[in-house]
Amino acid sequence: MKSLESTLREVLNEVISDEVVVGVSNRHIHLSQEDLEELFGVGYSLSKMKDMKQPGQFAAKETVTIEGPKGRFEGVRILGPVRKETQVEVSVSDSFKIGVKPPIRESGKLDRSPGIKIIGPKGSVVKERGVIVAGRHIHMPKYIADIRGYKDGELVKVETSGERKVVLYNVLLRVGSNMAKEIHLDMDEANAAGLKNDDYVKIIRD
Repeated sequence: MKSLESTLREVLNEVISDEVVVGVSNRHIHLSQEDLEELFGVGYSLSKMKDMKQPGQFAAKETVTIEGPKGRFEGVRILGPVRKETQVEVSVSDSFKIGVKPPIRESGKLDRSPGIKIIGPKGSVVKERGVIVAGRHIHMPKYIADIRGYKDGELVKVETSGERKVVLYNVLLRVGSNMAKEIHLDMDEANAAGLKNDDYVKIIRD
């Protein structure tokens, strides 16, 4: 068990550091309870495979197939818990293969996004909207944001390191009480910058 001194030191380092751990997002899907039951059966509940860094979120054991006008992806991981509305997150490269043109959006903002067919073991659903490319963003605990002067919805720059060092612009800060400090990038962005899960990047403050 960690000592109080060790825990306090970790918290202090988290507050004063501009470094943020990287979470790379492969294509995945968030389902509503209604769509989950259409795909897996009435009364179905997701089975947790592993916890994500963000509190309360998890990768489920269940996967589905998503199908667009030009192609499909099988084995698309469901992330839990269930949401109010189904949302499919893909990269720009993914969108070319399946033949859709998703906008780059903040999670949950699905207006004027394309639809897709979702296929499960017990059925399928055709969504009229819900496919997006998730905009790059940082989850920031409110206590850190309050101390450091960060604001929810603020756009910041992030600097990477290594052979493919880049500066990422227009990184959205999402501030909340129940969040872990983490930047989410999709596979295209991570590969372009030579990043992988649990690497670190640095917020640049003008």
